[in-house]
Amino acid sequence: MTMWLPMIGMTALPHIGGLCSGLITRREVETWYPTLKKPSWRPPNLAFPVVWTCLYTGMGYGSYLIWKELGGFTEDAMVPLGLYGLQLALNWAWTPIFFGAHKLKWALVEIVFLTGTVGATMVSWYPISRTASLLLAPYLSWLCLATALSYCIWRDNPEKKEE
Repeated sequence: MTMWLPMIGMTALPHIGGLCSGLITRREVETWYPTLKKPSWRPPNLAFPVVWTCLYTGMGYGSYLIWKELGGFTEDAMVPLGLYGLQLALNWAWTPIFFGAHKLKWALVEIVFLTGTVGATMVSWYPISRTASLLLAPYLSWLCLATALSYCIWRDNPEKKEE
């Protein structure tokens, strides 16, 4: 059973932030979010939890493949797993910025950094495990959509100046 623990733990890890984000989002999707102007092409609200569950599982399992291939948290794992940890922290930070603080411009800046960090993570993973790198491809694609959505929401909903 112990050989399964790292796989299960690393696959589950991203979901922790996802669950916390869901608590913030759930309240705001019913109150604040409907007041925003959004593009017609945005995915329906019900798609987000399904998509994120799949994406978190894929990225978590990919991190396990990298960890396993490099023999754990070794010196060789510092950059690929460090980038992974950075993108995960950026991922978890986006929801409190957007849905919690309602800071549309900062959420846009943050998701641009997140998307770039995921791209860098994929590049660092590719020579180690193509499978792990490719597990991040749907995530990167979704982030490109989310970045465009974040931009449109920021553009179409000017923040009110504090007096």
